[in-house]
Amino acid sequence: QVQLVESGGGLVQPGESLRLSCAASKFTLDHYTIGWFRQVPGKEREGVSCISSSDGSTYYQDSVKGRFTISKDNAKNMVYLQMNSLRPEDTAVYYCSAHRGVVAGPLCLVYEAYDWWGQGAQVTVSS
Repeated sequence: QVQLVESGGGLVQPGESLRLSCAASKFTLDHYTIGWFRQVPGKEREGVSCISSSDGSTYYQDSVKGRFTISKDNAKNMVYLQMNSLRPEDTAVYYCSAHRGVVAGPLCLVYEAYDWWGQGAQVTVSS
């Protein structure tokens, strides 16, 4: 049973940074496409960033390009989302997700591509 556990959320002021971590257990990341999604109450879960299992290509939602960076440490079985220059509109619950195999290009930002999900981590950006 694949398990994903997010950590690193919290309350920050606009312009500050946070790094979310996703610990994977009972599987190894090498063959999995990993995505970060976020959701606010009343809205659909949206893709923020993802990293391909085949070549490590990364993809980002337009609103976070240049501010967020996804990375993966296969040795530690960890995935990270470094979030800089945070804005109030980044406030959401952030979820880590996994799909065994390759997801074609930016389709890895699509919710339906994933099979497993973490429990989520709250990120609040407010002054």
